[in-house]
Amino acid sequence: MGIQEMHHTKSYSRFMQHDIRTLEEQRDEFKQSKFLATPIAGLIAWTAVLISGLFFSDIITVWVLFIATGSIVYLGMGISKLTGENFLDKNKPKNTFDKLFFYTVAQAVLVYAIAIPFFMENYTSLPLTVGILTGLMWLPFSWIIDHWVGIFHSVVRTFSVLLLWYLFPEGRFIFIPLVIVLIYIITIFVLTRRLKDIKKEL
Repeated sequence: MGIQEMHHTKSYSRFMQHDIRTLEEQRDEFKQSKFLATPIAGLIAWTAVLISGLFFSDIITVWVLFIATGSIVYLGMGISKLTGENFLDKNKPKNTFDKLFFYTVAQAVLVYAIAIPFFMENYTSLPLTVGILTGLMWLPFSWIIDHWVGIFHSVVRTFSVLLLWYLFPEGRFIFIPLVIVLIYIITIFVLTRRLKDIKKEL
């Protein structure tokens, strides 16, 4: 083996040692993120639904709900540039848990396949199905970041939406978005505190 080949082999070895990280290392790295862009996007979307429910007809609110909640992913991408998370940054190191997170987001989008048939039978089922199904992504997210906030968001959101759907049949497009907005506010607050606690530990 020539000197140049040996140098190339050593350089490649150092690169591999630097580039390859264990899943635990990648998870620790992932946990350092703010995770504020997505809940802020969700907060904006469901606030729009709430405002529509308060001031406009159910027919208009149905369209607002479809458009607003369907735009959360794209809205989150835009907000991520402002929060410093920048989901589309191609220069940051690849992380397996980034990919897993986006799979959970895709799962939340696919659940519209369940919501739409029920909506066709009873349009007031929409805040129930979309409200619960799109919130399920928070459960695996809670495991990824090793924090209770995702479990809180998913479980409290599920039972609150279900309860309100039965308690207020005439106000489903108001009370359900309202409770989801409140849960997002609490979630954002907890995530902000979590970030401060992480910085104190470093």
